[in-house]
Amino acid sequence: MLNLKNYCRKKKFKFLISNNLKLSIKLNLDGAYIPSFNSSFKHLSYKFKKNFVLMGSAHNLKEIRLKEIQKIDLIFLSSIFKENKNFLGINKFKLVSGFSKNPIVALGGISQKNEKLIKLTRAEGIAGISYFENKKKGP
Repeated sequence: MLNLKNYCRKKKFKFLISNNLKLSIKLNLDGAYIPSFNSSFKHLSYKFKKNFVLMGSAHNLKEIRLKEIQKIDLIFLSSIFKENKNFLGINKFKLVSGFSKNPIVALGGISQKNEKLIKLTRAEGIAGISYFENKKKGP
């Protein structure tokens, strides 16, 4: 893991661990990711280094409020386009994300065909595996 940490530092990438804040602090990483299912507040008693980033995910307004109480810096909100059990669609995504002052990142089913629709929301970024896998394949 230390090789990966050094690689990230050299490339100026942030290195975060999912759902393990103690390990992230112990390894002096850049932050941690707290998934939507994690409703713990234990980390609020931890001492973080300056610029330590807390990211989290949410699928609805209740989970957004939980992430705000957990002092999350940036929230991944899904699913904007992928029609799964957490599907919001663009209109509900806009409505739900509008209730948070935190930066919101759109997640779920983003493709080259629908990426321009993100500009209709207040999302400050996008995330997604399939989007970037499809970019690698070319036109």
